Amino acid sequence: MLVTQADCERVVSAGNKMIKGFNILRNIGMFDSVSPNASINLTRLSLIYGETGSGKTTIATILRSLSLGDSLLVNERKRVGSQHLPHLVVNNDGQEITFQNGAWSQRLPEIAIFDDAFVAANICSGIDLYPEQRQNLHGLILGKQGITLNSQLQALVAKINEHNTSLQKKGAAIPATAREPFNVEDFCKLESDPNIETKIEDAGRRLAAAKKADAIRLHSGFTPFKLPDFNIETIKDVLGQKLEDLQLDAENQVRTHLKALAASGEAWVAEGTTHAMEIYHNTGNKVCPFCAQELCGSGLIMHYQAYFSGAYKELKAKILQTKDGVGNTHGGDIPAAFERSISTAFRTHEFWSNFTELPKISVDTAAVSRDWKAAREAALQALGEKAASPLEATELSPDAVGAIQTYRRRIEEIDELSKKLRVCESAINVVKEQSAVDDLSALQNDLAKLNARKARFDPEILILCSDFTEETKAKKTTEEKRDATRAELDTYRQKIFPTYETAINDFLSGFNASFRLGKMKPVNSNAGSSASYCVVINRQNVKITAGSGEPSFRNTLSSGDRNTLALAFFFTSLDQSPNLAQKIVVIDDPMTSLDEHRTSKTRTEMIDLCPKVKQMIVLSHSKPFLCALWKAAKLMPKDRSAFRLNRTDSGSDIVKWDVDNDSLTEHDKRYKLILNYVEFGGSNIERKVAEALRPTIEAFLRFAYPSYFPPEQSIGSFLKMCNETSRKIMSFDDIKKLRDLREYANRFHHASNPAWETETINETELTDFAEKTIQFLSRGFQILWRERADNQGNTEVTVTSG
Repeated sequence: MLVTQADCERVVSAGNKMIKGFNILRNIGMFDSVSPNASINLTRLSLIYGETGSGKTTIATILRSLSLGDSLLVNERKRVGSQHLPHLVVNNDGQEITFQNGAWSQRLPEIAIFDDAFVAANICSGIDLYPEQRQNLHGLILGKQGITLNSQLQALVAKINEHNTSLQKKGAAIPATAREPFNVEDFCKLESDPNIETKIEDAGRRLAAAKKADAIRLHSGFTPFKLPDFNIETIKDVLGQKLEDLQLDAENQVRTHLKALAASGEAWVAEGTTHAMEIYHNTGNKVCPFCAQELCGSGLIMHYQAYFSGAYKELKAKILQTKDGVGNTHGGDIPAAFERSISTAFRTHEFWSNFTELPKISVDTAAVSRDWKAAREAALQALGEKAASPLEATELSPDAVGAIQTYRRRIEEIDELSKKLRVCESAINVVKEQSAVDDLSALQNDLAKLNARKARFDPEILILCSDFTEETKAKKTTEEKRDATRAELDTYRQKIFPTYETAINDFLSGFNASFRLGKMKPVNSNAGSSASYCVVINRQNVKITAGSGEPSFRNTLSSGDRNTLALAFFFTSLDQSPNLAQKIVVIDDPMTSLDEHRTSKTRTEMIDLCPKVKQMIVLSHSKPFLCALWKAAKLMPKDRSAFRLNRTDSGSDIVKWDVDNDSLTEHDKRYKLILNYVEFGGSNIERKVAEALRPTIEAFLRFAYPSYFPPEQSIGSFLKMCNETSRKIMSFDDIKKLRDLREYANRFHHASNPAWETETINETELTDFAEKTIQFLSRGFQILWRERADNQGNTEVTVTSG
């Protein structure tokens, strides 16, 4: 039930008030529609008598519901057959507290109730004791201060449960795909990493390497590659060479002559000149091999000899050799081989870039080919021209030099790229080593953690994690409060439980119980705090729960013992209450299953408790118990009241109860009837008075002479004993008076006169014998008390008649 601030204010304002009565009891239990009159006014001590089934338990339940604010207790007692909900109005010192439409207008928490519900809630259900009862007993022992602490603790525990529920919802809002393999809490604790992208790439490559371990083991690294260079100095040297001893005019004449010949004229002439010189060296004759004419007179022959000399041949050979060298180095399959090496480098780069970081490569092979071809053709062209005019010193043209320089820059680029890739060999070797030993599962987990760390700071995830983190901080704060409150409660419990155990055992001792309680202590569990104790019998500890066949609470305590224990707990809880003076104590049939001594002790405890509390309301089906309590209560008449629950055709009603009248014994009532007749007369009671004479005398004789007048004895037999015994039982005068009274009284007694109901009554005669009966009883009491006082040495005895 939710208690508002207004409820609390009303409780405080009602704190010093007593319950004055029930203005309306409608549609509940045995009460159909009861509106007690103004004379039904409860006081500081109010006794309510009712037979079983008359509505006592209903009233106790109403007051319990009012104390707890638990509307269910009232609603479940809706009158059987009624079409309407219960409607109650309780008079709280003039302030009406209503129960209507299923709820109370306010609570009265100072009401403390002992009834079957108290026993069942705190002690046991029948012969069994359950965890719920030990939990309730824990609250009973704690009292208001402890209950406040315990309530605070339970509220904090409930708040933590709310935090947990909220955390569960907020945690579920964070996608598992984003946070795995972390749990939500660890995921939200992740810190930002500025290098996360690089780490993810590295981890991804390493994982990929582990997956391709076999391929990596078999795959080689980068093979060096380069472009061939032009030996420009050699080319320049060749182009600039000439024969110093060969005159230019002779060369020009030979060239002019050779040009006039066929295409192979120079070769033919050169061979002929060589052949002629061989003849000359062999024979000494210088003749033409074709016409046999002397050659010595030809000036051109001399020029031929100089032109086709060995130095000339060497020069031409060097030119051709240089040209062939350029062709061999930069032509043929060489460009294709270079392109294949570049292609291999690209494939190798593509493979290893999956596993390690490599420099980017970019080679414009088409441009390289163009520049290479331009430089090659420029060099070959220059050498070709030189070969055509060996004796003419030439130079590379500016275009040729530019082409070769452009190509040389390509060489530098390719060399730099090759070096960069060769440097990656160490990284490739690391990949090979790692992939051979890496744990694939561990790498996958590492990569997942890095991806989760990156996802943690995604804008949407960032908001969700912030909500979860704030809730976690709030939970931690609540947990700190819970721990502090629990520590305070534990300190309080360590103090109160031993005190409570001592007080309980004091009560049990007063009740003359054969058992005590021991090892009383609080116990914490997931289900909540509870009280634990054992029963001590014959100095042996008996567990409250035990296995089959072992001594325990259920098989060592009688019904009376269990009720005695419940009373001890109830009285102790009140005794320990700091606001005892404000309590309204309601006790319903406390003496159930109790023997005479424990019943008397219960009554004594209630009498002692009554002046200490604001109000005590006692309900019982036992008139003797209530009557004895009424007599023993030391209260002013205005502070005590008594009522009874009467059955009616429609249910039960509350009426005033004359306790004094019901407290009288039958002897008291008969004696009072006779005495009132003597003093006031009354023809309407004459026969009742006449019938009352003999049982009144018999009751007196049983009290005054118990040894001689047992319950089965008759007055005639007693008189005979008085006459025959040697011991003086009664004086002769008293014997005569008793005999006269007996003879008259027998006329109106069924055992001695069959017509006793129609026996004629004479008013004067009846009055005379009524007076004699009163005198006989009064004088008899005086003699009796005087004799007893003499026997005790006491000469001052006050005797009252009747």
